[in-house]
Amino acid sequence: MTQWPLHGRIDGPIVMIGFGSIGRGTLPLIERHFDFDRSRFVVIDPDDSQRALLDERGLRFEKVALTRENYREILTPLLTQGGGQGFCANLSVDTSSLDIMELSRELGTLYIDTVVEPWPGFYFDKSMGAGARTNYALRETILEARRRKPGGSTAVSCCGANPGMVSWFVKQALMNLAQDLGLQHQDPQTRTDWAQLAQRLGVKGIHIAERDTQRARHPKPQNVFVNTWSVEGFLSEGMQPAELGWGTHEKWQPANVGLHDKGCGAAIYINQPGANTRVRSWTPTAQAQFGFLVTHNEAISISDYLTLRNDKNEAIYRPTCHYAYHPCNDAVLSLHEMFGRAGQMQEEHHILSETEIVDGIDELGVLLFGHEKNAYWYGSQLSVEETRRIAPYQNATGLQVTSAVLAGMVWALENPQVGIVEADEMDFRRCLEVQLPYLGPVIGAYTDWTPLTDRPGFFPEDIDATDPWQFRNILVR
Repeated sequence: MTQWPLHGRIDGPIVMIGFGSIGRGTLPLIERHFDFDRSRFVVIDPDDSQRALLDERGLRFEKVALTRENYREILTPLLTQGGGQGFCANLSVDTSSLDIMELSRELGTLYIDTVVEPWPGFYFDKSMGAGARTNYALRETILEARRRKPGGSTAVSCCGANPGMVSWFVKQALMNLAQDLGLQHQDPQTRTDWAQLAQRLGVKGIHIAERDTQRARHPKPQNVFVNTWSVEGFLSEGMQPAELGWGTHEKWQPANVGLHDKGCGAAIYINQPGANTRVRSWTPTAQAQFGFLVTHNEAISISDYLTLRNDKNEAIYRPTCHYAYHPCNDAVLSLHEMFGRAGQMQEEHHILSETEIVDGIDELGVLLFGHEKNAYWYGSQLSVEETRRIAPYQNATGLQVTSAVLAGMVWALENPQVGIVEADEMDFRRCLEVQLPYLGPVIGAYTDWTPLTDRPGFFPEDIDATDPWQFRNILVR
């Protein structure tokens, strides 16, 4: 695309928190698609190693780490000076999404983030129980903030590739599946409409099924954790308990299951690290594969959004939903290295830049299963070559995230007074309209694969032969 659309004007200051791989990739998209006052754009990060990108653009940089003690003092003047409605894009680790979101809303500023991030110490606090360290618990703090102060300036919670884009993929996949099955239905308008559609289609579960085949020029060195996106982010979520939205069709639970006694009730967790928990899944390129059951907000929000309840408030329909992530091969080796020494993390971290990657794609989509056509994958097959052509400073994994941030910012700018929202609640058509030019081929693919395909093999297995889509058959044990 040679003529990129201008999606709107941000008439107040723009504050970007964090200038790591996602911040750097988001910057040129903001420049490309928004009209704004460049003198009122500021980036905050404790690491100034990439500030040359800002200096050459004449954009302001503040080398500072936001903390519980200083975030209000630092952000308030930056978000309010000069009038207009500002925009806070929180793309950082180690900053409280909840606190910064609430401050932004106090100031009437638009807000977006890609994860419910806590202040430092949360992920690795051994004094907390496993349930308190889950994304379920973090998400509940956002839902409580919404109940406490409904409406007001828009704050988009968890709007990257996943969580974020994949919730829009789920809705499009449901529409595609309904059309292919010849199911007559009204265009869904509410969350109940969407849940009823998923129930009528017979969807038992949804995998956020991803395969990253991006390949580096040089193999992973020993004692270095290599990844195609934030190592800190991956390690934090990977060391949280494995977590999944829990479907009403499930008949079995792992022996080490953890249950929540408050909140929406849509999810369970397993008392082991998500990045050391494998599940069986499928993507078009890899076909059958093992993925890691890393906790993600969308596993809970999608299951929650698609829940139907009776007049006693009991769940009568809910799909199981979880991440099934096969990262790039270097990241898999990094995980094996780390867990081989009881989870002791490598001190050196490295994110593969677009210049270090030889080839490969990030195949990221949603696998809807259990229906009449068995399983349907819908998603993006973005290559690093395509990424280089259309957007600077990022690989394929990064562009799937940054383009979702862009879509979320556009939607917030067009809907500036709707309060705190999750991606599941946004206009999926509008968001995908903004994002699709950055996603490479977006395809749908049916498969006759199930978690019981070619099982059992040489050895007996504890499986449920009556229903291939039971989590009992998906979890690798």
